[in-house]
Amino acid sequence: MPKFLIQSTYTPEGTKGLLKEGASGRRAAVERVVADLGGKVEAMYFSFGEDDFLCILDLPDPASMAAVSLTVKASGALHTRATPLLTVDEIDEAARRQVAFRAPGM
Repeated sequence: MPKFLIQSTYTPEGTKGLLKEGASGRRAAVERVVADLGGKVEAMYFSFGEDDFLCILDLPDPASMAAVSLTVKASGALHTRATPLLTVDEIDEAARRQVAFRAPGM
């Protein structure tokens, strides 16, 4: 199942919601959304600095991740970015594939 790293920053309204319902309330909400799409939350952390919230999600496909991303961003509570995570085996497979590419000017 594809994995995605989610890095998020709360907006002021999102931070107010977090303060109101707590981190456990947000974890339950994330787990519900991901489970409804056939996935699971592998890890979830809160932080401070550039990002407020990080998690690793297992989702059935990139379209599921896109659906979550669009819905969360439309709420206005978070600014997020999702990064696909690849296993060592997946990179080994990619490295074995032949790609016909010519660099500019070559």
